[in-house]
Amino acid sequence: MTEEWKLNKASEVPLHQQIYDHMKSRIMNGEWPVGTRLLPQRELAAKFQVNRSTIVYALGELAADGFIESRVGQGTVIVNNTWSVLAATPPPDWNQYVKSGSYQPNIHMIQQINRAETDPEVIRLGTGELSPELLPTAQMRETFNGSMSSRFTLGYSEPKGSLYLREIISDYLNKKGISASPSSILIVSGGLQGLQLISLGLLHHGSAILVENPTYLNSIHVFQSAGMHLHGIPMDAKGIRTESIGRLKRQHRAALLYTIPAFHNPTGTMMSSDRRTELLQICAQERLPVIEDDVYGDLWLDTPSPPPLKASDKQGLVLYMGSMSKTLGPGLRIGWVVGPEPVIDRLSDIKMQTDYGSSSLSQHAVAEWLSSGSYEKHLVQIRAELMKRRDFTLSLLERYFRDIAHWNKPQGGFYVWLRIAKPISIRTLFEQALKEGLLLNPGNIYDRNDQQHLRLSFAYASYDQLEKGLIRLAELIRLHVL
Repeated sequence: MTEEWKLNKASEVPLHQQIYDHMKSRIMNGEWPVGTRLLPQRELAAKFQVNRSTIVYALGELAADGFIESRVGQGTVIVNNTWSVLAATPPPDWNQYVKSGSYQPNIHMIQQINRAETDPEVIRLGTGELSPELLPTAQMRETFNGSMSSRFTLGYSEPKGSLYLREIISDYLNKKGISASPSSILIVSGGLQGLQLISLGLLHHGSAILVENPTYLNSIHVFQSAGMHLHGIPMDAKGIRTESIGRLKRQHRAALLYTIPAFHNPTGTMMSSDRRTELLQICAQERLPVIEDDVYGDLWLDTPSPPPLKASDKQGLVLYMGSMSKTLGPGLRIGWVVGPEPVIDRLSDIKMQTDYGSSSLSQHAVAEWLSSGSYEKHLVQIRAELMKRRDFTLSLLERYFRDIAHWNKPQGGFYVWLRIAKPISIRTLFEQALKEGLLLNPGNIYDRNDQQHLRLSFAYASYDQLEKGLIRLAELIRLHVL
């Protein structure tokens, strides 16, 4: 249970009564349904910053009024939500409904990260998005305030998305070497929806998916919730290692391979041109479809990225995914999937059943930015700023982490994949850092067996926050190495 409510210690109302009233109101209005387990008394005392005896008093009153009871093996749970129904049929246990849903919850650490990201006081050292100060908010406001083209509409768009936007994206992709007609492009509400549509529309329950290890997909459950099984393939400095793809495909009867070739999440690795060629050749031989996630492809810093896999795809093997979330703004929720028309037709049909199309306003804004040249100008500015932030972060690592960690210089994207030199309890480090207002992205959310890596992002935290946060992180690592 998350809490934003705080005690008023200046009030004449006793502290135990304030806690009782607050918890009772949450129970009465259904926010805490029957079956909800309360935090242990010590944790409640720490949360409300009171003595444990105050918590015991408040819980005793709630128990006496029939709202909660202690159960062996379950702790203290909510058993009713009003006095008048104590003898009547119990109200619905919403927790059972929650547990019965097919979509898997995030792992606990991801849920902690998601909650902590809403706290403006927390220094976010691993957040995978641009800092608000880097987003073109003012210019985007001008886009919406300016004259709208005759193509603008507030109605539903076509099943595949705005034709105007798809035509512009077709031209944009052509500059990357990708030949894609508007009819082979589907506009989606961010890359994550693209993955969800693929899992719903193209794959059978129980399908096997080959992925890089570590991978972003392990930090979300979009495929796992659809009954898919992920099988990791090791990486090296050139990207995914290709020698075991054929064997793993046959062993697991894999349905497809998912890869992030450009500035991989979480490692920041850039797949080399040679490795890209090998990957396509092997997948063609094995008739193994590929999902290419290219959401970071525009964010090269030193030299332009190699052409996407899709640019060399002559057999319709690759489903290509792009997005504006990492470059123009995550709040736009605009991405695209490019593939063979029958596949795009299938995915667009599923999308129409899901949400009747992505935001018309966002589609129009992206079309205007791409067609006017504003997007390319924005990219030049963002690349320059990200390069400064990367180099600043690397200088801090060189100064404070030289003897305790290893890392590579990323050529683009957001991330430095930091390997702690000595064994450490990643969970303990994460918890202690969070207590001190530092939010980390540990390696075990991308590879559950990884206890030595942290995904550091130089894209979100300010320069002052990066310096303060990394200095303290180095101190914590030294305290917690085994």
